[in-house]
Amino acid sequence: MTAEKNKQQNNDFKQAAITYFKGVKAEWSKVSWPTRKQVVVETGIVLAVVIFFTLVVYFIDIIFKALLGLIK
Repeated sequence: MTAEKNKQQNNDFKQAAITYFKGVKAEWSKVSWPTRKQVVVETGIVLAVVIFFTLVVYFIDIIFKALLGLIK
């Protein structure tokens, strides 16, 4: 009885996995992939924004260090 039950569970799992991956394949074909140019441009924008805010935080840090250095 237990062997039959395990075999049935194994078959159910295999069928569920097959159904899942068929669904993944179907959805994968619906994905709208960006063009190479779009990826390069948007990556450049992200890097520019990150560098800008890094510099802003750095300069604010320098200003606070200078102001706190005045306190004795």
